Amino acid sequence: MSVVNFRVDAILFDMDGTLVDSTAGVVGAWETFAKTYPGLDVANILSNSHGVRTVDNLVKYCNVTDPAKLKDEAIRFEQAIVNSSRADGRKGIVTLPGVRSIVDELLPAKGFPHPRWAICTSGTRAYASAALEIARIDIPDVFVAAEDVNKGKPSPDPYLLGASLCGVEPVQVDISLTASSGLVIEDAPAGVRSGLAAGCKVVGLLTTHSRQQMEESQPHFLVPDLSRYVKGPSLLHLTSRRIRPA
Repeated sequence: MSVVNFRVDAILFDMDGTLVDSTAGVVGAWETFAKTYPGLDVANILSNSHGVRTVDNLVKYCNVTDPAKLKDEAIRFEQAIVNSSRADGRKGIVTLPGVRSIVDELLPAKGFPHPRWAICTSGTRAYASAALEIARIDIPDVFVAAEDVNKGKPSPDPYLLGASLCGVEPVQVDISLTASSGLVIEDAPAGVRSGLAAGCKVVGLLTTHSRQQMEESQPHFLVPDLSRYVKGPSLLHLTSRRIRPA
């Protein structure tokens, strides 16, 4: 493990599993949907669906293809996340380690005309806004949600849009891997692949997936969580494990 200093023009955060932990609600939502769609393998879905848009998961696992029904079911699923997150003694939607310090440090750089960070989530705007409000995280001006792109993660679209709205070109990656226009922070293999496809440097987190799963997706660096963060919208220090060679 070593300390790595990142100099970047914009930081692009995923939300679920990166800034907030909504696992309790997601488990409850899939258990609820298993009553409507018998035969769902909830354990398998939980292992493979994280980081992907709700609409894409419903098509894949529930075979919902009618556009109107898909929209309604996506709303119902994400409302079930919020409703079930505290049911039966569950802990609710909470911030992950280190997030509060990062958000407080980055607040001055959250707005137009010169935003320095963004949230690029696979959740809908309604759900993501509710989750962030529950976790008491301010929403930055650059806030990319599921309905803002034609293709969700692992497509590069969410991070390309986030970088563009921050006014940066994500593909300027220094050979040392420590200087870049855009830095993606992700907890899910689908999100890591999205960030890499967008040309960004990617830091992976071990908050929701195994080390093996995350290493297979090949982020540039891998850290346990954001408690390894130290400071600043343009200079990020992380105690990390390098995955990709310089």
